[in-house]
Amino acid sequence: MTKEIVNCEVEIDVPFFDVDLMEIVWHGHYLKYFEVARCALLDQIGYGYMAMRDSGYTWPVIDLRVRYAKPAKFGQKIIVHAGICEWENRLKMNYLIVDKNKRHRLTRGHTCQVAVEMATEEMCYESPSILWEKLGLTKP
Repeated sequence: MTKEIVNCEVEIDVPFFDVDLMEIVWHGHYLKYFEVARCALLDQIGYGYMAMRDSGYTWPVIDLRVRYAKPAKFGQKIIVHAGICEWENRLKMNYLIVDKNKRHRLTRGHTCQVAVEMATEEMCYESPSILWEKLGLTKP
């Protein structure tokens, strides 16, 4: 994984409604766990989805990668780590899901989001200044 400028972790107890008959988390639910961690991280820097909207930008996910190593299971406590590793032209976040007790890696992945100016519906080719400000950085 690339170096992260800011990160956070959330704990999730795997609920029954996320698992199949073998009590294994269905593969699509990992994306939901990524989203929970992404929202926590964005809230941590003061740029959650409502703040994004209020700043005049939407940030759709344009790329998503997931690598499954071991399955998460019903009742298991997992830690979902999210970290921002790119912000200049897109918002790229790395994710790592581990078992809370054993710290075994279960899943890893990343998402890429781009800024879209709401007024024009045009994609921005560089991240707007507001993101840099929320990250505590000065845009060159």
